[in-house]
Amino acid sequence: MYADNTLTPKEAVRLCALGTLALRPMRYSALADAIRHFVSRVLGPSLDVMGTSVELLKYEGLIEAADGADIDNGTELAITEAGRAELRALLTANIRLGATELNKLIVALKFRFLHLLDKTDQRTQADLLVEVCESELARLDDLRGHHAGDAGFLIQWLDHDIGLLQRRLAWLAEFRDALYA
Repeated sequence: MYADNTLTPKEAVRLCALGTLALRPMRYSALADAIRHFVSRVLGPSLDVMGTSVELLKYEGLIEAADGADIDNGTELAITEAGRAELRALLTANIRLGATELNKLIVALKFRFLHLLDKTDQRTQADLLVEVCESELARLDDLRGHHAGDAGFLIQWLDHDIGLLQRRLAWLAEFRDALYA
């Protein structure tokens, strides 16, 4: 993790791998395909984030063969208790401020696997998502204010982005409130 307790690209892929196996055991090749599919659909094709080795997860004791045999392409893999602890740590990591493609992946992964956390952690993550959206909105509002008198089309673009963020914030607040109900 970065010093601010946010995920690196490789840890985001690690989160995807562990979360996928937490949903159900699957074969090595199916896991690799599931990770590649999800990450590439959120980010687009990217070699930068495809570096998590299933063998490394096995070596670290985070996954194991579901039947206790050696891992090969035909073996069903399952998450271990240590893997569940690592999944929780990754799933509850902070989100970096600023709209980046990595953040888009991390938020998608949080929503994909949020139900695997207990209610308290779900609420904390929902609060975090609202806070990040509020910070992003404040950043764009400040930028808009600074360039309000400029010629060109920047203000139109910023108004568009601000509108999207306002709708996202309203949705996130509803989502969070439902978790507290």
